[in-house]
Amino acid sequence: MSSRDAILGRIRGALADVPADELPTDVPVPRNYRLSHVEPGQDTVALFAERVADYRATVTRTDRAGLRDAIAVALTRRGALRLALPDGFPAESLPSGSWEWHREPLDVPALDALDGAITLAAVGIAVTGTVVLDTGPGQGRRALSLVPDYHLCVIRAEQIAEDVPAALARLDPALPLTFVSGPSATSDIELDRVEGVHGPRTLDVIIVDSAHPDRPEQP
Repeated sequence: MSSRDAILGRIRGALADVPADELPTDVPVPRNYRLSHVEPGQDTVALFAERVADYRATVTRTDRAGLRDAIAVALTRRGALRLALPDGFPAESLPSGSWEWHREPLDVPALDALDGAITLAAVGIAVTGTVVLDTGPGQGRRALSLVPDYHLCVIRAEQIAEDVPAALARLDPALPLTFVSGPSATSDIELDRVEGVHGPRTLDVIIVDSAHPDRPEQP
């Protein structure tokens, strides 16, 4: 028996008497820990944008009417012409022009040959500046956002949760979850930062407000 099998066996044994439909909130255990580090009245979306930018990602805020232009500007800035496009990404949000949208099936060599990938997101976490993908519509499988060197992620403002507990409450733990906090980066023993080792070297995030604070939507 492997160590993995032994650990999982102990977990299953510990959960043997737990009803399958029981939730953590059904257990009368005091949960007095702090659920959010966002201060009362603090702008959650602005905090998310600030924390994402802290990770050396580029953040753009727009409204639904300006999304196509925002995508076009981001892709033009990066010189990205050939992009992986997951099923379920809204076609009306894609800019017209010389861009090539490559749909599944795409193997690893095909993904690696592209300039990047464009996806939606499942949830954002303001305090940590994290985008979470769960392979839902418009997100695709993990490889789409991990293999190409550039990732453009579009997230709606209402998808942004204040902190980790609130974000987890919106997610399905049975789905494959990918937490993205900035471009992929690591440091060696000399603390030399290297980007792009375990995922995209470059991350752009577009936040879509129901109405951009500087450009309210017309009724």
